[in-house]
Amino acid sequence: MVKWTRQLPAQQNNDAPRRRNRRGKLVTPSVQVLIVGSGKLAAELIENLKSPNIASVLPWSRRDEVPAGRSIVVHAGSGRELQSALTFCRSNNSVLIELSTSGTAIGGTHPFPVIICPNVNILMVKFMAMLQSQGHLFREYPKTILESHQAAKTSAPGTAISIAQSLDVEPDRITSIRNPVVQENKLGIPPDALSRHAYHRIVIGDENVSVTLETKAFGQAPYASGLARVIDSVSGRKLEPKAYDIVTLIQNGWL
Repeated sequence: MVKWTRQLPAQQNNDAPRRRNRRGKLVTPSVQVLIVGSGKLAAELIENLKSPNIASVLPWSRRDEVPAGRSIVVHAGSGRELQSALTFCRSNNSVLIELSTSGTAIGGTHPFPVIICPNVNILMVKFMAMLQSQGHLFREYPKTILESHQAAKTSAPGTAISIAQSLDVEPDRITSIRNPVVQENKLGIPPDALSRHAYHRIVIGDENVSVTLETKAFGQAPYASGLARVIDSVSGRKLEPKAYDIVTLIQNGWL
């Protein structure tokens, strides 16, 4: 059972002091954030999600405390409460940020903006944006993709699948490693990072000429800080009622 940290209800934050954003501009916190989910990620976000634009961060169970207006719903759960989140966003014209690696399962069209963010490590997302725009240059070359995550990860490797799509590689050709012995001895994952890491290795070329691209994220990934930047990039912006991929935010120059 997740123990939520008590925070002041959103309506008590009207007199919140102004804060400086990333550009040094003074802003008044006005965005109310609701976190849907009861796992480790949801608890981490409720505890650590902060930015100059965010007035409050509350668990989904306290959604009735959020007044009508600038609210953002973050779906960080397994999907059990997704329909109620969609209904809330529809009724309140709220932005929905989907953190699940299967976020595209939302499907259909909705009368509110949806931001698909299977990865909120901004550096990694910028790398993925580069592959998405330039991946076609490597279409003629052999390619292999290997990914490794902690043994407890059972969901789809969303980042690796996105990389594969950018490089025109079938997802079933991705090599996934979950064995801690292999991770430590073959991939060089530090022992203290075996329980939480994300590793990707892309090899383009053959035995004579090749390029290797490698990404590493060890320990606590910057979920909260990355999500805060996503929220800052869309709050105050007039978004169309459609789905946006986080890579699109990069390409638009919003992140």
